[in-house]
Amino acid sequence: GQPLAPRRLSLKPVPKLPNMEAFLREAQVKVKKQARGCLAPELCFQAVRAATESAFAEGLRRERELFRVLLTSGQARALQYAFFAERAVTRWATPAGASWSSAAPQPVRRAAVIGLGTMGRGIVTSLVKASIPVVALEQDLENLNKGRKAVMLLLEREATKMEGGAQTLDFHNPARLQFTVDFDLLRDIDLVIEAVFENMALKKEIFHKLSRICKPGALLCTNTSALNIDEIASATSRPQQVIGTHFFSPAHVMRLLEIIYGRHTSPTAIATAMQLAKAMKKVGVVVGNCFGFVGNRMMFPYVQQAVFLLEEGSSPEVVDQVLEDFGFKIGPFRMSDLAGLDVGWRSRQEQGLTGPSLPAGTPARQRHGQRYSPLPDLLCEQGRFGQKSGQGWYRYDRAGGRRATPDPWLHSFLSQYRDTHGIQTRCIDQEEILERCLFPLINEGFAILAEGIASGPEHLD
Repeated sequence: GQPLAPRRLSLKPVPKLPNMEAFLREAQVKVKKQARGCLAPELCFQAVRAATESAFAEGLRRERELFRVLLTSGQARALQYAFFAERAVTRWATPAGASWSSAAPQPVRRAAVIGLGTMGRGIVTSLVKASIPVVALEQDLENLNKGRKAVMLLLEREATKMEGGAQTLDFHNPARLQFTVDFDLLRDIDLVIEAVFENMALKKEIFHKLSRICKPGALLCTNTSALNIDEIASATSRPQQVIGTHFFSPAHVMRLLEIIYGRHTSPTAIATAMQLAKAMKKVGVVVGNCFGFVGNRMMFPYVQQAVFLLEEGSSPEVVDQVLEDFGFKIGPFRMSDLAGLDVGWRSRQEQGLTGPSLPAGTPARQRHGQRYSPLPDLLCEQGRFGQKSGQGWYRYDRAGGRRATPDPWLHSFLSQYRDTHGIQTRCIDQEEILERCLFPLINEGFAILAEGIASGPEHLD
């Protein structure tokens, strides 16, 4: 029996919360922290704030104004570019004339992963999530049990995030996931991913074994971050089946999968690796073979400059903060700690840049006539490998811990190091940190394009 007068929601006043101002302030801090340099979330927040403070028509006008700011911003253009670049990389081509339009993938019904270190565990998890049955292989029972425990923990975590939970992953079923030390179980596998640590002799030994055991059509993949694909392939009787699949750490989270073809890699092998990336919901990017490929080759000068900045007076937390405020998800030092400092150290030892094979009398801060910083090597010699050992560029509450806190030990270590080498420290501003880290990254990108290692700028980006 009540009158049905017009009830337009837009004419009703917005109910006031008693602690509105405090609530909004708190929300703004949260948004700023999550948005990390991205404009849109912050302006969305401002639009919501306008709704609480003014009449409907005024709120709409403010929203339009904010939208126009976003529409004409450099960030909008960059995000549109990123959106299309991600789609452009599926259309791959090689200088030899192989391309996405003419190469067909082989089906991958069963896969195997060799090595259950940090990378291997993440790769096994990714395959299980993609519903591809996996055989996980280790060299001995001790490492196998350690790896199995870690993989199960990762999968339990992933299952809780998924709708339908563990039933959908079904990882307790040996037909879906099997752990073994027996290479003979790889006889009828369609695709093997080797994920042992970066040592050429070890990788060649494994590939020699695989080419004897695996069926003729099986694809042999190496998760190397820098080593020569052709040299690894030379240990097999089927170099056309060998391809690099470089996952990024942590492998079950990072969406990038770098696919590296060698001199003999067949178009079918490239197409199959790209299909695998798609099945794992990763962005596969096809690139050529050179030291560090594209991802790590661009990372080297970027991280190198970050370390030079420490030598000259900055600190890991300051450099990371500047790059994270700029928009990187994670700064170079937190990234190194996450990936493990020992990975780069092993690679530098293989190259003869540090360790026992370094010629006597080599200046501490020079290699091949170029500036070099031994700081990361010195940290590794102290057993500081990053998160895995509980200390690296930062300190962690325990080995395997995630929360990085600045380490007073490291600060005094840096100041001793500067004294030893007579380095004058100075105040380094944000602009210099940004430019010195980003310009080498960009320059390296141009060099990679010029050499034809990547077929287009979208592949680099």
